[in-house]
Amino acid sequence: MARFMTITLERRGVSCVAQLLDKDAPRTCDAVWETLPHAGPVHHAKYARNEIYTMVERFIDEPIGLENPTVTPIPGDVVFFDFHGGMLDRAFKEEKGLEKLSGVIDLAIFYGRNNILLNGDVGWVPGNVYATIVEGLDVMAEACNDVWRSGSVGERLVYQRHDG
Repeated sequence: MARFMTITLERRGVSCVAQLLDKDAPRTCDAVWETLPHAGPVHHAKYARNEIYTMVERFIDEPIGLENPTVTPIPGDVVFFDFHGGMLDRAFKEEKGLEKLSGVIDLAIFYGRNNILLNGDVGWVPGNVYATIVEGLDVMAEACNDVWRSGSVGERLVYQRHDG
């Protein structure tokens, strides 16, 4: 049976629905699903292009590893990144208020084309595509673009089970 999540930009009141890709990324899907809901301040990517994300405390004990990985996500991709230990530099952790955490999980959605997961500090940053947006990508993309243009201050990105 298919599993779905609702992903919401809370202050803007905009949501989309994503279907988990259980056959392609079973470990990632299970890890996220079993620990929902997740929420945190939203950030717009600097380098990847058309991406918004939130970082949450690590909710896995052991690394999942690569599963359905990509470095070129497409519109509608919902992607999981595990930034463990020293992968995030001090300044970045301080900027995001994460300096006390040894690592974080980055939960991202991609809303437009021509994305590339290349970071100047560490190189290629593959992520696990574990869901795809199946409803509401157009309105979410518009809201994501507003995060880019108007700012993210006070906005939260919320992932929760969809009961539809």
